[in-house]
Amino acid sequence: MRPLRLALLLCLTLLPAPAQSAELTGRGRAVDGDTLILGGEKIRLFGIDAPEHDQTCDRNGTAWACGEWSGQQLARLLHGRPVTCQGDERDRFGRLLAVCQVGGQVLNAAMVRDGAAFAYRRYSDRFVADEDIARSERRGLWAARVTTPEVYRHPARTVAGESAGDGGCVLKGNISARGERIYHSPGQEHYAQTVISPSKGERWFCSAAEARAAGWRPALR
Repeated sequence: MRPLRLALLLCLTLLPAPAQSAELTGRGRAVDGDTLILGGEKIRLFGIDAPEHDQTCDRNGTAWACGEWSGQQLARLLHGRPVTCQGDERDRFGRLLAVCQVGGQVLNAAMVRDGAAFAYRRYSDRFVADEDIARSERRGLWAARVTTPEVYRHPARTVAGESAGDGGCVLKGNISARGERIYHSPGQEHYAQTVISPSKGERWFCSAAEARAAGWRPALR
């Protein structure tokens, strides 16, 4: 075999294998609001983020087990019916990232639309429209004061005790030292360290459209 052809074959064998799409069907069991077990496989619902199982929220001044409630909502949607999940990636915990359907509806979208989970904008904007519906109608989490799941999981990345605004709004409307009105979205570089001071005119926003209409521009990074 010629050296050039041998080298080419060697390079091809060293290339990583393309991710294979997986499709699983069966009866799933809810672990929490964005995770289920299907056929022995742990599946993370892609594009959404739900409160952790032990997370509590503030509803009308009373502690509410919103994480447990979110898991119950997923269990209700599953309700022992056949579910089909499709995905081709895994997260760092080895869970299959998938979009799942049951009874003719997409579970990921249903959880967000019911206000039982948030659209996980860091990874996808696929379910933002469903979140807009839940927020406008103050469904589920949007009727409470909620620390976003990501901040709850990584409190060291934000100011201790900071939570989302009323109704779970997560966009931070900050006013810079030069008087610029800038809003920061979850996952952006300066989101965690940005602290909202209402006394300075700063505020939370529930959507980019709302922030822009109020005169705020998006942060560049």
